[in-house]
Formats: sequence, C-alpha cells, structure tokens
Amino acid sequence: MDTYRRLLLNNKAWVQEKLSLANNYFLSLAKKQNPEFLWIGCSDSRVPAEEITGTQAGEIYVHRNVGNLVVPKDANMLSALQYSVEILDVKHIIVCGHYGCGGIEVAMDHSDFGILGNWLENVKGVYNNHKEELDKLENRTERFKRIVELNVIAQVENLMNSEIIKNKWQKDSLPLLHGWVYDVETGILKDLVLKSPVKAG
Repeated sequence: MDTYRRLLLNNKAWVQEKLSLANNYFLSLAKKQNPEFLWIGCSDSRVPAEEITGTQAGEIYVHRNVGNLVVPKDANMLSALQYSVEILDVKHIIVCGHYGCGGIEVAMDHSDFGILGNWLENVKGVYNNHKEELDKLENRTERFKRIVELNVIAQVENLMNSEIIKNKWQKDSLPLLHGWVYDVETGILKDLVLKSPVKAG
C-alpha cells in the first residue's frame, strides 16, 4: 500500500473513533473555534502541539516554522498573531522550541543554505548576543541545548516588542507570553519564561 493511502485510511478510523464518543463531535467543532492558546512552535515532525500538551482540536491555535521564530517582518507569523490576539482573544501565547532542533544546528553551521540560511539569521543573532556564555560551554550538546533555550527567550522578547502585543497590553493584562522547551528524549516540557504587562519592564 502506498504510504499516503495509509494516512487517508487513518483519517477514516479517526473519524469513526470521534463519532463513537460523540455523535455531534464534528458538528460542534465546526460551529466556532474558541482556543485559549496560540502556539508558536517549530515545524519539526516530532513536536505536535496538541499531542504533547494533551489537548484536543479547537483548544490551541497553531503557527509553526523552522526554529519557532518570531520574525518582526514575517507576514505569515504576524497574521497568525494578529488573528489569535485580536479576533480569537487568546489568553496565552506559547513559544515552544525543542532540544535537538535541526534549524538551530543549521544556523550554527557555516555552510550556505540559501533561503533557509536567510530565515535562520535571527538565530545567528541570538548566538552572537550570547557568544561569551555559549563559548564557555565546551560540551557541544550542552551548547546546543542552551542556544535552543536562549532562542526561545529571544522570540518571547520579539513578541513583547511587536505592535500587536504592545497595543493589546495597553488595554488588557492578557495574553500572557510563555517560553517553553520540549525535550524530545523525555517528552517533558520545560517552562523557561513568563511575561505579562506587569513583568514586561
């Protein structure tokens, strides 16, 4: 059987499973989404937001890209941010990186990766801003883990500096901004940073 056909069969089985729990599952879901969370995560196939947080469809609004970046001029990310903040009125925004991130490794490589390399310039900036701390870590694995953490913190700061969040915080004490890291080897989420209007200064 072709691999892609397995996905279609899995979908049918999933539909039957959901309907066995509630006959109106999809009709209810189709009416409106009301997520409390925006998840800005890495595109990595091993880090599915709903699965690792034990949430269901409709609970998390998800935006993913290579390296879980919040790039100030990225119209795609800004559109997801504006929609979730101004229309969905999410209460929490989570930037979630993960150890073993291929994007972070590419960013630290000196090879020319074209468009991908340009996208990851943001990560290189994070490295340069913390070069002294990172260069003290002789163990390569620990150094990469730390840059993953520093990158998440930097992306939360980028969120704080966005006009969308600044405008929202002038009127409201939400959303709270969270920086998390997922450990692919253990399945555990690590809570790194929490920002709110009170803590923004």
